[in-house]
Amino acid sequence: MSKALTSFALVAVLTALLMALSLAVARHGYPYGAIGVRRLDGIADAGTFIPLAAAYFFSALLMMILPIRAASIVLTHIADALFWTAIVLLAAIIGFLIARWAFGQWEVLRAVLNWRFLFAAAIIGCHFVMNELRRNVLLRSLFFVIFAAATLACLFWSFTL
Repeated sequence: MSKALTSFALVAVLTALLMALSLAVARHGYPYGAIGVRRLDGIADAGTFIPLAAAYFFSALLMMILPIRAASIVLTHIADALFWTAIVLLAAIIGFLIARWAFGQWEVLRAVLNWRFLFAAAIIGCHFVMNELRRNVLLRSLFFVIFAAATLACLFWSFTL
């Protein structure tokens, strides 16, 4: 948990500094700053968590039905990578929003209230409780169905409001 929080904080601070540098350069009229801001804004979208969540929930579904050795391979090679991707992407988005807020763009704080950030919270929360889910047979059976439904929902349902 502390490793995840430290990584989150480090990535958030570094991306906030990068966005602040791009905004400062753009404010002085250099085109490189505007290009940097556009590229960083392209990353900062909560909708990118939906396909990431689908892949994570599918790997969690596999971990519920596979034997322990195969499930550990899925955990170390797929689920961990997707978990760290979600941490870094969420930290980058928060860093971008903090930098924009520091430069006087107050309306970006509403972007934090986007409900699609719940997919990132679901990935992070599931990853922290995955050991408990694997130990109990009843929970394993229940979460097999939940992860199957979540995977199908993320893949086939359009989450537009």
